[in-house]
Amino acid sequence: MQRHYINSSVFKSVGYDRDAKILELEFSDTGSVWQYHNFPRLAYKKFINAESPGHFFTTMIRNKYPQIHIE
Repeated sequence: MQRHYINSSVFKSVGYDRDAKILELEFSDTGSVWQYHNFPRLAYKKFINAESPGHFFTTMIRNKYPQIHIE
């Protein structure tokens, strides 16, 4: 999955596979990459447009979707 830079202190890059509904996040502090499955497209749009992607992640994503650590 191709990721792109996001303006965030928490994330280095973000990717989204619309067909598979997978959000992929690369964290700035550790370089870890996680995938969040069954992630709706509308939620992705809200996430990338959020004033604070880190806050959005904490309140709307973390522990709410099946997740896999891939790197």
